Amino acid sequence: MNYTEFIGQVQHELEYAQAGQAVRATRAVLTTLGERLQEGEATDLASPLPMEIDRYLIAADHGQRFDYQEFLDRVAEREGVDRSDANYHAQQLVAIVAAVVPSGNIEKVRNGLPEDFDPLFELIDESTLE
Repeated sequence: MNYTEFIGQVQHELEYAQAGQAVRATRAVLTTLGERLQEGEATDLASPLPMEIDRYLIAADHGQRFDYQEFLDRVAEREGVDRSDANYHAQQLVAIVAAVVPSGNIEKVRNGLPEDFDPLFELIDESTLE
């Protein structure tokens, strides 16, 4: 999947009229996720993504410790949306990423995060992870 296809998918799933909104959501979610992950986990998750997207994960300040509520607060602030929209956008973005990257990469991320992050993975098709 190339950059245009990825952003188009985000735009479609989030029902945004403009690609810029999809880019902002992608940047907010993946940068924040990158901050929570260890550097190796972020790099593994980023590697199959288009280079214009993988940089959000790779360039983040890795290894920070925060819970899922703080994750949502950071996404909401970066994207300029409320927390419930941030949650939905994060779930959609992770589902789109899960469709692109090998299932082992998503499982590694999921297993590396505390249980309170489980809602982040709710929209992933379970067959993707098998």
